[in-house]
Amino acid sequence: VQLQASGGGLVQAGGSLRLSCAASGRTFSSYAMGWFRQAPGKEREFVAAIRWSGGITYLAGSVKGRFTISRDNAKNTVYLQMNDLKPEDTAVYYCAAAGRITTTVNEYDYWGQGTLVTVSS
Repeated sequence: VQLQASGGGLVQAGGSLRLSCAASGRTFSSYAMGWFRQAPGKEREFVAAIRWSGGITYLAGSVKGRFTISRDNAKNTVYLQMNDLKPEDTAVYYCAAAGRITTTVNEYDYWGQGTLVTVSS
């Protein structure tokens, strides 16, 4: 599976962005998908994950109520809708694919290249 993340950019605090992750390969629908982020000088951290069917999602506590993860298996794409963005959300965001839904970075087998989100105060 090859993953291509897009949709990052510069936004003011309180604004919204939608990230997309397009996957190649006919097995996309069999993978759980996740979003992670990494701020400068910090470790990569879990943001959101969604089961292959889309029926189960996990969200990090810091983004609950503000971010939503969804997927469209017909389009081989997973989305991260980010609302009420805060300066502390500034990071490079990565999408990833795993054999099962998980919040653990090491359990993801495939990674996209990352897209930068910058939130100004």
